[in-house]
Amino acid sequence: MKRVILPLALLTAMGTVTVSASEQFAMSDADRAMYSEMLENNPADIFVEEGGEIFEEEIGGEAALAKFLGISEKELPKYVAGFPRYIKKLGNVVGLDQVMQAMQVEQGKEKTPLKSGKMFSMLAYVKSLANDEVINIDVNADEHIKAAYALGEEVYMTPRGGRGLACNSCHSADIIGQVLRTQPLPDLGENNVAGTWPAYRMTKSSLRTTQRRFQGCMNNALLAVIPLGSKEMNALEVYVNKLAADKQKTMAIPGLKR
Repeated sequence: MKRVILPLALLTAMGTVTVSASEQFAMSDADRAMYSEMLENNPADIFVEEGGEIFEEEIGGEAALAKFLGISEKELPKYVAGFPRYIKKLGNVVGLDQVMQAMQVEQGKEKTPLKSGKMFSMLAYVKSLANDEVINIDVNADEHIKAAYALGEEVYMTPRGGRGLACNSCHSADIIGQVLRTQPLPDLGENNVAGTWPAYRMTKSSLRTTQRRFQGCMNNALLAVIPLGSKEMNALEVYVNKLAADKQKTMAIPGLKR
């Protein structure tokens, strides 16, 4: 297997770990055994359950969310599987965490920070409502999501920083499967970034979200970190989610990552 000669990487996501020869670089035998055990009892399940309780008590649960979005509760799972999306009353393409912040403001409550364990848990719970649904983000639904997708592609493809790296530097078709810093570089669509985050990260011993993982990649590559919930970060998530949608991937929250 060839190795990628880059000093640091935009390792945007880790896919499900297998015991194939190509994955021997990714985990020790001890770590692999721990991973297998955690598949049966994902530590993130506790965070999801906790997030559901907080979501119900502080925001009003699924009924309140459906009402805010202008849909029925029955429609929620499929609708959730299409985020980020343009929400007219917010005037932007947003993630579900920002929808929950808007609900809190509407109810006269203090917003839960996007970069907080509390929000991560609530987001994991709400996204888990869509489990087994096919990811259905529609980047042609309106002019706003079209623009977000175009911006996301630009962010994904554009080299920046002193090393001139882009997300595509480590996830282009000609790089996928090669090894960098002991890690096989994944196809972000095939590895279903959109449908498996929030996830429990073994190396961090905590629950992390898609955008928080993006920030970790940016830090590793010594790039200026794009803020959570920003126009650019939401656009990047739109672009990556489309990669999973193109492969008909389904929601499976919470994920488990190295």
